[in-house]
Amino acid sequence: MTPVQQRVVGCLVEKELTTPDQYPLSMNALIAACNQSTNRDPVVQLDERVVSNALENLKAESLVRVVFSKGNRVDKYRHVLPEALELDRASLAVITVLLLRGPQTAAELRARTERMHAFAATHAVEHVLAQLAGRDDPLVTLLPRQPGRKEPRWAHLLGAVAATAPAPVPESEDSSAVSAPYVAAAPEDGRITALEERVRVLEERLDQLDG
Repeated sequence: MTPVQQRVVGCLVEKELTTPDQYPLSMNALIAACNQSTNRDPVVQLDERVVSNALENLKAESLVRVVFSKGNRVDKYRHVLPEALELDRASLAVITVLLLRGPQTAAELRARTERMHAFAATHAVEHVLAQLAGRDDPLVTLLPRQPGRKEPRWAHLLGAVAATAPAPVPESEDSSAVSAPYVAAAPEDGRITALEERVRVLEERLDQLDG
């Protein structure tokens, strides 16, 4: 899945688990969910064209379906992630937070999945993560611990993620998240690309000084 597809399907799952009375979602509701400033990292501004294109691709991959009903004046959309990936509610909640907020520690996942699935303790989250990582086709991976961080973070393996893991943000500061663009690169590839770019810029500056 592309980053936009991840945001779209992640929002469908989140809204089903947290506000089931408002699910499935109309296009307008889905766009609003994708662009909300809370519980999202990065914060983005997607328009109908982009979301519609993502939905078409997700439908082609049998991950999203359109709900047709005589009572609905507009089309609505629902995900089929549990069936497609064989996920129970606990695993679905973990995957959803990783889709919507990027790499997380087990403790962060426990706190941020609470409305979707209440884990009794952090080790219960770690158990789910171990199961997802131990599949024949793993769905998550444990990233190397970054300098200055006490704990390593987990990332999903459902597609491209942000080039760098987001800095930890206290739950009370979620609403002040700053908009950032998606970067279609794996975490390790993103770090290498960034370093190569810095080297290139420095070399150009040296050439200018020599000239």
